[in-house]
Amino acid sequence: MVSIPEFLSVAMAQRLSDELGSAADWLEIFRAGEQVYEMPHSTYLALNGAQRTILRNKVEDAARDGLQYRYRAIRVSDDAAVRVRRGRVLDKFAEFMNSPEILGFFRKLVDRPDVRFVDAQATDFRAGDFLTTHDDGVEGKDRVAAYVYSLTTRWQPDWGGLLVMEDGNEFSGFVPDFNSLRIFSVPCAHHVSYVAPWVDERRISVTGWLRTQIP
Repeated sequence: MVSIPEFLSVAMAQRLSDELGSAADWLEIFRAGEQVYEMPHSTYLALNGAQRTILRNKVEDAARDGLQYRYRAIRVSDDAAVRVRRGRVLDKFAEFMNSPEILGFFRKLVDRPDVRFVDAQATDFRAGDFLTTHDDGVEGKDRVAAYVYSLTTRWQPDWGGLLVMEDGNEFSGFVPDFNSLRIFSVPCAHHVSYVAPWVDERRISVTGWLRTQIP
């Protein structure tokens, strides 16, 4: 694990944070069995209280055994032309991560000269959200390292939402903060701890993987 504070200029980090904080196209992401479900956040907000309770119970029941998660995401296309056409700050961040200078920096950082591509998605964890233990090792994805670029301006450790690295019975965690990049090797067991139900702030990040192949 490497932690890099002040990864972007404050002005650029704030532009990205402002865009994600006001975005209306977040998707609710969760699993049921082996199937991943994506629901527009606006659709989730239209559910009544009973429907939300049923959904929450199903998600949390599945978390007792195996991989489960619940959070919101905004996808970024792997296609550079699509990113340029959409032109959001989030897309420009992905372009920056794939620039020759930054790719060269990552290759040296992780000691992998074969890194060729960095993907990206924005993530938003709120009260009740979590990501159970996994190691990011997915066959065919060509991942050599994962990253979390944190854009959270106000957070307390006891709220949950920590990026927790696991090594047997030893654990180390990172509290969400602003404008910090964390990079760690794949595979590596880790999880995002459960965000407490009383939390009214949002844990916003951009996450993705350093990969050896361009999709």
